[in-house]
Amino acid sequence: MQKIAVLGSTGSVGTQTLDVLRAHPDSFEVTLLAAGSNLECLISQIEEFSPNYVYLGDKGQQEALSERIKDRSVQLLHDQNELNQALASAEVDTVVAAISGFAGLSSVWASMVAGKKIALANKESLVTAGTLIMDYVKKNNVTLKPVDSEHSAIFQCIEHSQREVEKIILTASGGAFRDLPREEFPNISVEQALNHPNWDMGRKITIDSASLANKGLEMIEASHLFSLDYESIEVLVHRQSIIHSMVQFIDGSVLAQMGLPDMKLPIQYALSSPYSMKSDFERMDLAKIGTLTFEEPRYEDFPALKLAYQTDKDRGCGGLCYNAGNEVGVDLFLREKISFEQIPLYIEKAMDRFMHQEIESIEHIFELDQEIRSSLYDWHERKLS
Repeated sequence: MQKIAVLGSTGSVGTQTLDVLRAHPDSFEVTLLAAGSNLECLISQIEEFSPNYVYLGDKGQQEALSERIKDRSVQLLHDQNELNQALASAEVDTVVAAISGFAGLSSVWASMVAGKKIALANKESLVTAGTLIMDYVKKNNVTLKPVDSEHSAIFQCIEHSQREVEKIILTASGGAFRDLPREEFPNISVEQALNHPNWDMGRKITIDSASLANKGLEMIEASHLFSLDYESIEVLVHRQSIIHSMVQFIDGSVLAQMGLPDMKLPIQYALSSPYSMKSDFERMDLAKIGTLTFEEPRYEDFPALKLAYQTDKDRGCGGLCYNAGNEVGVDLFLREKISFEQIPLYIEKAMDRFMHQEIESIEHIFELDQEIRSSLYDWHERKLS
């Protein structure tokens, strides 16, 4: 019986994680739930799963949460430090890290230092602190399994394999604007950008998919997770989202992992690996799918992906600049302060100004992230004046 902490429990990956856990009550026990601001959804989850600990990031709603759970034997965690301490307790074996964005790094690091098994859906942790995290994982034999469908696919292809990898091929749906002419980009609305053709995801990751920044983040994450140079990672647009990624070995053979566009399978495999657990997930009908297609990304039209390959992985700050710039750009776009095509400008500005810095420690990453963001918001305000 694994004791599971679900971070980001009310989000897309978090709710699908609970679907998986619900289907296997004899294998998993939910002991900690952490959410951002969705109070009603969190209350419903508490009522169903009766965790030992619960955390709500929105401090303005913590009093309401406290009142709603006062008759339950669940401990309310009030801040990040208390959350990290709970993650390190004996009540947690495995942490599903599904908090979106840089905000998830603190919990991932705390779980890792506490020696917990980590099912990682927070790609930004490896993008911003990949060198530190993977060094720690290797030196301390921490179990870290990827949840993102692309990285899970690669992991499934090479797990326990002795074959030497030549390159990996990350597949991308292409996002909402894969067929939109570049000249129409200035007119893209937030509503249009949130209309993903294949996947049902959160707002931020859906915007990232539309700009292909998500594939840039995944490329950087994969380089750390699988110890590969950027030159050994290729991105292909695969509209059907059936092949989740591929691995090419030095003899030229290629292995691919296939499945319907559903996150529950990679979530379940991260929790059960190296074994498969029976599921009632929908099965593929390849005859019905019919055709699988592949094409090169439009790098010039989607510069966010191109910029990912220009980050300086060796210094360790490139991913931090890329992520902070993208998060600021997406925030401004969602608030309709900038246009969709301007998002990559904030990535580029962060890289130009800060990528020369070297990362010294995990604490330095948090400090530098704040400095980058403050600089970008100041730059945005100066442009308006």
